[in-house]
Amino acid sequence: MQADFLIVGSGIAALRAAASLEGAGDVLVLTKAGPHAGNTDYAQGGIAAAVGPDDTPDLHFADTMAAPEEGAFDAMGRRRRIRHLEAVVLDNPAAGNLEELADQYLDEGRYAPARELYDKVIASGRANTLHPYYRRGLAALGLDDAPAALADLESVVAKDPKYDFHRAIGLLAHAHARAGDPDKADALFKDATAISTLSETYYNYACFLHSQQRNAGAREWARQILAKKPTMPGYLRRRERPWFRKANALLLRLPSN
Repeated sequence: MQADFLIVGSGIAALRAAASLEGAGDVLVLTKAGPHAGNTDYAQGGIAAAVGPDDTPDLHFADTMAAPEEGAFDAMGRRRRIRHLEAVVLDNPAAGNLEELADQYLDEGRYAPARELYDKVIASGRANTLHPYYRRGLAALGLDDAPAALADLESVVAKDPKYDFHRAIGLLAHAHARAGDPDKADALFKDATAISTLSETYYNYACFLHSQQRNAGAREWARQILAKKPTMPGYLRRRERPWFRKANALLLRLPSN
């Protein structure tokens, strides 16, 4: 696929840029999922600002930063989007609509309906990217179906070892661990942690090592998660907070030296 202009993202700024390039050449717009899977669409034109007599920009900023920590904005937007897509696919069960609804289900933790929809997308013959296979693998992990997860994740990593910023290889290692293949899991975790700094990968490796009674290694990887915290900006610390909590909990479970 070739284009004169590549625009990464499909929010309002990206679409405005694409419109302004009309007549200048071929324009390709890349989006992270479906055409409506972005904050611009979720916002539905709303604008939030400090306009009340008792409000201030500082208070508005504090509220905005605190709310996503509890998942309030994300959950409301996702559930509204799910209701909309469920109605859409009744009239137009196109692969793109099914895939977008599957993504929403997966993010909501509804693994069984998500996997069912990914099955339909793949069976349609319209799955021309790794995305539905990868996400179906995640749904299988959520359902504790390690063999099914392995099939999809191995396919994805074989085609693109760096997929999802090296998250895929870490999850493949995790799937092997859950499938009872410690040697393969250990080798893949070593590969993953050599190229990735994802807390999820570190934590899964630490849990695997703990399950193998290799507690010194488990302690080291859990501590590496916590070692990130002092140098992280505030917004990243909030995003990583679940992994900090999990790492602390794991350290408490590990036997003392």
